[in-house]
Amino acid sequence: MTASLKSHSHGQTMVLTISNPEHRNALGPDIYAAGVEALNVAENSPDVRSVVITGEGSHFCAGGNLQRLLANRQQPPEVQAQSIEGLHNWIETIHVFPKPVIAAVEGSCAGAGFSLALACDMVVAAHNSVFVMAYSNVGLSPDGGASWSLMRALPRATALQLLMCGDRIDATRLHALGVITAVCEPQDALLAALALAERLNARAPNAMASIKELANDAVDASLHTQLASERDHFVRNLHHANAGEGITAFLDKRPAVYR
Repeated sequence: MTASLKSHSHGQTMVLTISNPEHRNALGPDIYAAGVEALNVAENSPDVRSVVITGEGSHFCAGGNLQRLLANRQQPPEVQAQSIEGLHNWIETIHVFPKPVIAAVEGSCAGAGFSLALACDMVVAAHNSVFVMAYSNVGLSPDGGASWSLMRALPRATALQLLMCGDRIDATRLHALGVITAVCEPQDALLAALALAERLNARAPNAMASIKELANDAVDASLHTQLASERDHFVRNLHHANAGEGITAFLDKRPAVYR
């Protein structure tokens, strides 16, 4: 069976499903390219307000295909570099995508699959799902932004334990550490992620885009720069039609309908 990235709509949410169940949804260049293309389509569609990424079957994603990586050792280094660039293009596209992206995780979430989940804005995972930065277990270092994400999300010692030791960690522990958003019952991750997406879909899309951009920039910005950016976003959003709707709806004690 050929690995692919399936797409379907659930209301105002685009659901992207990594489909390679024979190999626990291992990733590859075709999936990276399809992921970028899907997000470009979603960004330009007013009918899409959020994206959920999940895996087909009982696992989210086992990371890279080790057979393909072994074969790439016989190729010039540029071959693997190009493949990683494809993954990184997808990761960066998720990062700057102006709509919420949620990972729905069941079962195994390993290597680049873990990196992919971390790249999403929120992660909903079954409580028995298992996460592992598996790179060092096979003599490799991380890709997909894993080091960037974990060093910002966790204390240095904890992040390095995951990256260097390749220790498995369950969703409940990651939730307690603040790395993932919510845990749920097994087989309910997609439903829980879609419910979260529906909450976000009901909010003003322009405000969601501003919050994501501000959050992304806040890690490296000075207070002065961040305050200026918050001012500019606030003023722009205040003069958007959605603010008029939101404020009026609040004062009228009715649900707001944002466009």
